[in-house]
Amino acid sequence: MGADPVGSASVPTTATIERVAPATDAGTSGLGSSTLTSVPTGRVVAVRGTVVEVGLDGSAPTIGDEVTCHPADGRTITLVVQAHLGPGRAQAIALNPTRGLACGDPVTSHREPLSVRVGEPLLGRVVDLRGDPIDAAGPITGTLRRPVRRPPPAVARRRGWTDVYETGIKVIDLFCPFLRGGRAAVFGGAGVGKTVVLTEFIHNAVTQFRGVAVFAGIGERSREGLELLDEMRRMGVLDRSTLVFGQMNETPGARFLVGGAALTIAEYYRDDLGRDVMLVVDNLYRHVQAGMEVSGLLGRLSSRVGYQPTLAADLAALEERITATDRGGMVAVQAVYVPADDYGDPAVTEAFWHVDSALVLSRDVAAEGLYPAVDALLSSSKALDPAIVGVRHYAVAQEARRVLGRFEELRDIISMLGVDELAADDRVLVARARRLRNFLTQPFFVAEGFTGIPGVRVAIGDTVDGVEAILDGRCDDMADDALFMIGPLDGVSHD
Repeated sequence: MGADPVGSASVPTTATIERVAPATDAGTSGLGSSTLTSVPTGRVVAVRGTVVEVGLDGSAPTIGDEVTCHPADGRTITLVVQAHLGPGRAQAIALNPTRGLACGDPVTSHREPLSVRVGEPLLGRVVDLRGDPIDAAGPITGTLRRPVRRPPPAVARRRGWTDVYETGIKVIDLFCPFLRGGRAAVFGGAGVGKTVVLTEFIHNAVTQFRGVAVFAGIGERSREGLELLDEMRRMGVLDRSTLVFGQMNETPGARFLVGGAALTIAEYYRDDLGRDVMLVVDNLYRHVQAGMEVSGLLGRLSSRVGYQPTLAADLAALEERITATDRGGMVAVQAVYVPADDYGDPAVTEAFWHVDSALVLSRDVAAEGLYPAVDALLSSSKALDPAIVGVRHYAVAQEARRVLGRFEELRDIISMLGVDELAADDRVLVARARRLRNFLTQPFFVAEGFTGIPGVRVAIGDTVDGVEAILDGRCDDMADDALFMIGPLDGVSHD
């Protein structure tokens, strides 16, 4: 253990290699100009899964720097430095599988941070966290490179909320309006429809969005990624979108960093090109899971419920970069998996702190066949304020919440004694609550193939008008089923 980590005579202390340009790409390989530069080299000292200990000539590279391993099979394995173990000795996490990597294999470092391609040539492409294409559509050229890990914009450059972003989904626009320049999140357990809601949001937003879209697939299943790609191609908006994937079968390091890579690409569109950006993240919890795996591999003691001790810092480093600036806007929507439907989970509660609009999906609502399965009583938004949405919208939403809340209070009595045992006022309220719950369901464009019902996009004004009519009793003569899976209230027959 006391031996010099780079003292092996079989590994030279310097080498002449082709250096990746920090600013621009050229050709098909992603390499810069053929400038020959002498860079420090070393060797692999130890391999423990995807954690690699390296010894380099001179001082160790900075934390976050990229290190490259060259195993005997000719592959290139990229590492990211995570800790210093001593002079010239570092602990790094691998972004590629380490099978075939052995102690003594040569290592090189340019002492530069891990970077990703950015630029307009990425529009219409599917890339990995380095910005390299994974869509079999040919090489990407004419791009720049920017660090994956970047600080958030200075406070002076941030732009506050401007107005409500209309999603066209009734229950969201009424109870949990999204903000331009804000962060919205869709919380829910497994199988309650988070990805469907996100895909419908993309469908409704991107066709009218004048900017560009960036999708970050963190720990995404290949099936989900292919479905999203096909949907965006069908909508004709792929040429204004960049899809960045760190798939489920990739290493924890790759899954942990792919969110930052997608944000770097989005920041270039926003700040350098001055474009409005729609950022969609699926799934933020998988970012936390990958960070937990990385932390465990590095030997850090776990914190509450087994999460990494750096949970708060890891989420903040990602979330604080999501904002509008003086150069361009950003609309961000993220899916957050809730493990075992436990909203007290540390990762879920930490994510709640960072969002402006929290849309909560309920398994109980989904079990009743009401989709989207939104829990209106738990969902919240800072935009639901008279100064932002208007006095009428706010009043209608609050009254709708009161009616739905009272309905929940009466459910046990109804199940035991029946509706007829309620007071007359409560019977009227229950009937209106049921109509309201049915009216807030909506056929989605992305689900047409499964439901056979054409999708509908509803304006906020039409949503408020319809809910107000139900609460005022103007729909008391309508059958409950007449309001199920419809768009606006206009045109519904009164039976």
